[in-house]
Amino acid sequence: MAVGMDIGMVGLGRMGGNMARRLLRGGHRVHGFDPAAEPRDALAADGGHPAGSLETLVAALPAPRVLWMMVPAGAITDATVEALSALLSEGDVVVDGGNANYKDTLRRAEALRGKGIGYVDCGTSGGVWGLEQGYSLMVGGDDAVVARLRPLFEVLAPGKDQGWGHVGPVGAGHFTKMVHNGIEYGMMQAYAEGFSILQHKREFGFDLHQVAEIWRHGSVVRSWLLDLTADALAKNPGMEGISPWVNDSGEGRWTVQEAIDLDVPAPVIALSLISRLRSRDDDSYADRLLAAMRNEFGGHAIKRS
Repeated sequence: MAVGMDIGMVGLGRMGGNMARRLLRGGHRVHGFDPAAEPRDALAADGGHPAGSLETLVAALPAPRVLWMMVPAGAITDATVEALSALLSEGDVVVDGGNANYKDTLRRAEALRGKGIGYVDCGTSGGVWGLEQGYSLMVGGDDAVVARLRPLFEVLAPGKDQGWGHVGPVGAGHFTKMVHNGIEYGMMQAYAEGFSILQHKREFGFDLHQVAEIWRHGSVVRSWLLDLTADALAKNPGMEGISPWVNDSGEGRWTVQEAIDLDVPAPVIALSLISRLRSRDDDSYADRLLAAMRNEFGGHAIKRS
């Protein structure tokens, strides 16, 4: 393996901390900063080098520096990029591994370009399983900068030449991850609806975990997502104690908006997003109004609460 690189990790939460561990296992030297002391202590226990501030982190890295951000999208990313901009020098590189909107990525890259600082957007998928199985990495950036970072991508990915790729210029990585998450919305919704149909066919008494296990092998609908669904059904087949409230990270919304802007029909992704929004309305005014309308035009009974 090539000589390990020094990398500064900004944000040592669950995913950032696991990525740092994988880099350390791959022979790289990880210096990390997080506002909380606990993840810094965990990095030290893993053999990394924690820093108490961004200033200390940047000072500890040999030039040209590589700073990898794993922070929430939005204002926190903007604040972090602004702070790093004042600390870094020409030839340094910032990698954004979070779920940023690609339009924000283009803006941030342009701001740093004027100072000679490179910017790479790395759409990252893998969740809690990435530490052991590797991360899917969708990388956007200039050819020379991405080539320089190749040893990092090779260690973080499932294989040296698997599960990662340079998909285009700056912005392309986060755009690809956005569409990835939109597809994920649709796949999850299809599985959920299918299993719901089975669950409602009471007379057959389906064992939903059994069905999931059957489909996991040989079926055209098999997938890692189905593997995880089977695990969930094994643990809690009735979904007891789980509220029917589904969050969204924002990337599904961005995907639908891009589909509209590009005149690309994407009904499955759009409807899966609407279904998530619908899950949050415990007292739907629209549904109550629908019932009232049916009563007005057809005399249909209204179910009183």
